[in-house]
Amino acid sequence: MANVRKNHTTEFKANVAVEAIRQQKTVNELTTEYAVHATQINFWKKQALAVIPEAFSGKKEKARHNRQQDIDELHRQIGQLIAERDWLNTHTGH
Repeated sequence: MANVRKNHTTEFKANVAVEAIRQQKTVNELTTEYAVHATQINFWKKQALAVIPEAFSGKKEKARHNRQQDIDELHRQIGQLIAERDWLNTHTGH
């Protein structure tokens, strides 16, 4: 019989990982409850624990701010190019 790969939602994975982190149930109990292999539960738990520090670091907010500055600069440059194009079109007869 062929193995059928299940695609779990991000929300499902997060819920299972949180349950594993809480340690109110054993991994075997979670395996039975969610019908997911213990290795998978431990992997999701490890992934969740790895990203938790980023939530408190402020790096994402800094990156978002820098990205917005880049976007603003590109919009400024686009506006300048449009103005130059329009000026050229009116002065060269195109």
